[in-house]
Amino acid sequence: MLELTGIGGFIILALALWAIISTINSGASTGRKVLWCLIVFFLPLLGFILWLLFGPRAQR
Repeated sequence: MLELTGIGGFIILALALWAIISTINSGASTGRKVLWCLIVFFLPLLGFILWLLFGPRAQR
């Protein structure tokens, strides 16, 4: 099992928080927002990568 501690864990935490905040601020439906937030929360590294590739984008 991959264990991330120290600076690596902090970086993964920061990226996961960025993905969750960006998802909440996106124009996606509420159900999609909840689903993406749960994916990123429970699978931080894999969830972030999936969000980066397939997730909703924030409105600018």
